Amino acid sequence: MTHRGYAGFQTCVGRCKLGLMSQTNAKLSRIFQQMADVLEVLGANRFKVIAFQKAARVLGELTDDVAGMDSKELRSIEGIGKGMADRIEEFAETGGLPEAIELFDKVPPGVVKMLDIPGLGPKTVSILWRDAGLEDMAQLTAALDTGELEELPGFGKKKIENIKKNLAFAEQAGKRAKIGEAMPLALWFVEQLKQLKQVKQIQYAGSLRRGKETIGDLDLLVAANEKDAGAIMDAFVGLEVVADVIARGETKSSIRTNEDSGGKSGVISGGGGMQVDLRVVPTASYGAALMYFTGSKEHNVRLRERAVSMGMKLNEWGLIKTDSEKVVAGKTEEEVFKALKLAWVPPELREDRGEVALAESSHKAGDAIAGPPLIEVSDIKAELHTHTTASDGMWSIEELALAAAERGFHTVAITDHSKGQVQANGLSDERLEKHIVAIRKVAEKLKGKIIVLAGSEVDILADGRLDYPDSLLKELDVVVASPHAALSQEPAKCTTRFLKAIESPYVTIMGHPTGRLIGRREGLSPDMGALFKAAAERGIAMEINANHWRLDLRDTHAKAAIAAGVKLAINTDAHRLANLDHLQYGVLTARRAGATKKNVVNCMTKAALAKWLKSTRT
Repeated sequence: MTHRGYAGFQTCVGRCKLGLMSQTNAKLSRIFQQMADVLEVLGANRFKVIAFQKAARVLGELTDDVAGMDSKELRSIEGIGKGMADRIEEFAETGGLPEAIELFDKVPPGVVKMLDIPGLGPKTVSILWRDAGLEDMAQLTAALDTGELEELPGFGKKKIENIKKNLAFAEQAGKRAKIGEAMPLALWFVEQLKQLKQVKQIQYAGSLRRGKETIGDLDLLVAANEKDAGAIMDAFVGLEVVADVIARGETKSSIRTNEDSGGKSGVISGGGGMQVDLRVVPTASYGAALMYFTGSKEHNVRLRERAVSMGMKLNEWGLIKTDSEKVVAGKTEEEVFKALKLAWVPPELREDRGEVALAESSHKAGDAIAGPPLIEVSDIKAELHTHTTASDGMWSIEELALAAAERGFHTVAITDHSKGQVQANGLSDERLEKHIVAIRKVAEKLKGKIIVLAGSEVDILADGRLDYPDSLLKELDVVVASPHAALSQEPAKCTTRFLKAIESPYVTIMGHPTGRLIGRREGLSPDMGALFKAAAERGIAMEINANHWRLDLRDTHAKAAIAAGVKLAINTDAHRLANLDHLQYGVLTARRAGATKKNVVNCMTKAALAKWLKSTRT
């Protein structure tokens, strides 16, 4: 059979026999999410939809290979019940999932794609399909122009006009913004609205506050008096970066920013074309609303279930007793968590990955915060991956070192590219020898101000060899071994390649291990468990590259690395001054992984870092 869409699904469901963790988990995650989408359009039982959504998310974050697990092991994974375990086993054994194929045949693939249009929920999409007979975006576009949709229930002229606008935007955007694009834009909005005298409190929420690597739209939350909400909305929709007012209400408004939200505002252009939602709530409800609009859907469901079990209900207005409608808490997040007998959970952890149980145990122990304190930007005291004009950087050794010192770092490593990176002006053996001498001279000049280490970002070649001979590597203080080529290798081959590199006695840090570029390049899919085991045995660090194009290791990988006893290195890979500001994104990724300062080598004291660097030389 040939289904009319889901080509990627057909490729793996109908014909593939997979055994590698990264492929099996990722493809099953996509299949389960697609099944959830189809079930939602069909109006299936909500709990069944949620089960598939949760299984998709769990598999997408899991680093262990489900293909090699038996039924008991699968059911031990939180979020994977007997039914999902059976489906996973069937797919792993046969390479097929007939149930999914049968389900997908019930709905044209173009119908599910309509769910990607902002403002179109499953019920609306179902009406467009069942009542109007629309099966794809092209048919929807044509119907919008003819006016025939006005005959459908609930489809007035205003709604149709909004669908037109959102459809045009979905077609030209079709992507999420990187955190490095969304964060400056969010901070700009916060700064503008903070200047209004009516605004008592303001914070960005949503996936950005949780530190996710990509952001769909921005959520802003303001606490103010009800009588002042209108003035705040007027100011919001009138800001200079607003290209389109999607909706303007008394307590909620949505706008879309200009494609280039730069210019006079100083906001980077990469944040343009985003939807920004603003909500105004009473001060008494601000904490509850901030919780509601920050946590993931799964996290919020977990908290609401807990509230119900305690005879209360939890929503954006507060924690309320069911029998008397008395508000128990709502002004601050801390008081709401406390009333639920939970310690406060850092926003980055609110993904339903065990943080509620952690918060419960921390509360019982008398702690105000769930778990140990997570790493902060201020904890970072060293930068161990940078580039100068010797390769493809934009500053000199001394300029770089002084900038690092101004940030409060006690150590910086100069790690220009190796010879294999011709396009990045990589250093030949002879040039590296001279570069080391130049670094040592700057180190001597800046003694007492900052420690300057001689290093290199050395390419891991396709066969696992490093780009310099050992005789040269041993002269370096720091070796960041990174993949830059052969980024489409099969998982087994790239795993062998990286394990060989880790065996080198001179490797200090494994840099951006998958080589991905968010939204542009998927990168490699090595067996991360095997890499973490080898790195732990060698005592080397795995990098979270803080550049917002990379964030590699990603959060789930970093969490698994910590569990395996591997030290993390959070580096900016700075090529110019502004790149040092990317540090915040690497720290957010580490916080999502539950990292504390003890897990990160960049947080070590001068003496401890020097001792660790020496220990990596085997």
